Amino acid sequence: MKYKMLGNTGLLVSDLCLGTMTFGGKGFWNVIGQLDQGMVNDLVKQSVEAGINFIDTANVYSEGVSEEMTGKAIRELGLNREELVIATKVRGKMGSLPNQIGLTRKHIMEQVEASLKRLNVDYIDLYQIHSYDPMTPLEETLRALDSLVQSGKVRYIGCSNVAAWQLMKALSISEYKGLAKFVSLQAYYTIAGRDLEREIVPLLQDQKVGLMVWSPLAGGLLSGKYGRTIEGADGSRRSTFDFPPVNKDKAYDILDILHPMAKEKGVSVAQLSLAWLLHQPVVTSVIIGAKTLDQLNDNIASGNVQFSADELQKLDEVSRLSPEYPGWMLDRTGADRKI
Repeated sequence: MKYKMLGNTGLLVSDLCLGTMTFGGKGFWNVIGQLDQGMVNDLVKQSVEAGINFIDTANVYSEGVSEEMTGKAIRELGLNREELVIATKVRGKMGSLPNQIGLTRKHIMEQVEASLKRLNVDYIDLYQIHSYDPMTPLEETLRALDSLVQSGKVRYIGCSNVAAWQLMKALSISEYKGLAKFVSLQAYYTIAGRDLEREIVPLLQDQKVGLMVWSPLAGGLLSGKYGRTIEGADGSRRSTFDFPPVNKDKAYDILDILHPMAKEKGVSVAQLSLAWLLHQPVVTSVIIGAKTLDQLNDNIASGNVQFSADELQKLDEVSRLSPEYPGWMLDRTGADRKI
């Protein structure tokens, strides 16, 4: 396992992060996973033994059950809390009342207490907004999060699923007002979906913000169970929940290369897909979720996969984004200012 600093901090996190969306299966989340406490304990134990120190959850996952099961696994396994970096999120709807949603000071303050109780911890290492809230001023949200950092209930703050301008605006407000800054972004990024590279990746690199990748296998499409002539089995993730959106024609072009490459290397397609992300300099940590120990072990093994320069070039060419303005113009006008 390799470790990287989380954004512009000194905090070291494993380059693979255990995702907990499959824990519980309550309500909507039933389609993602329905793991019981025994399997959750096994997955957490195996992850920690492999060197993973980073666990990501959210208050909305299985309506709070995921946080509860994560906290219970840590206790029942006798893990040292200080050796773990625990991340969770706030923003989603947590009740039927009008103020039980969003990024208001009221909702944030109530939800951090609820998450601390469910996780059974004294503090949260990384507290992330789950997306943008167009109804709440950013300054209100950032001041509330800063209060949590100052109180010691939260160590660092991060964001997820935001546009480049929203993240840059938040960083600017924090800089100007002297508030805690977002140190990381959690976002969708795969070899079959490289949209992040247009605006957000340059921003992350310029501002030294870490990147945590969610759904690195594109909702199972890059798991090896799919291909141009390969259909996923009944009950597989994509057959029951076709998300996130993917240009499948392009994805199949990529899989046409990944399948034979995986066979040649003696690894799985999933391992290649994860390894490609681990080879991207902007990526801090890739969130892996699993329903079985075999899936988890296969994902963990991606850290051992190496590519030749030719293989990386071949994968880059088949997955590269089509030129889009102003990107193609900036490439043209900036060509005379490179060393």
